[in-house]
Amino acid sequence: MSICIREAVYSDLEGLLKLYTQLNDNTMPEMDERVQAVWQRLLSRENIHTLVAAEGGAILSSVTVTVIDSLTHGQRPYALVEYVVTSRAHRGQGLAGALLERARELAREAGCYKMMLVTGHSEPNVHKLYQRAGYQSEGKTAYVQYLP
Repeated sequence: MSICIREAVYSDLEGLLKLYTQLNDNTMPEMDERVQAVWQRLLSRENIHTLVAAEGGAILSSVTVTVIDSLTHGQRPYALVEYVVTSRAHRGQGLAGALLERARELAREAGCYKMMLVTGHSEPNVHKLYQRAGYQSEGKTAYVQYLP
């Protein structure tokens, strides 16, 4: 069976949530109506793309890219990349890199003038992945404020 890079579909929800448990030690939420409604809203928004690397029914890696309109830079949008995660058993196989490349293609198709990605990981291999994908950490400073 081969690995497929594609946009997520509704039936990917459980596999995606299981994968997200490996992202910052998230816990697996109960598959209730609230979670399903959030997923349905995410899938219905044309500016939000949840990309997955899947093999059969298994979700091995994922990246989310959001295209955001802007009144600057000739009214060109920008893209925000979040939730880059690959299952522990499949890391180092180029899956996240392939998803980041697809995210770049989507951003180019949308006319974005830049892409941004913020990471809280200090692991050198994570930073090497982002650098190989064309991201730079010089010249910008990221600040995050978490809300209760």
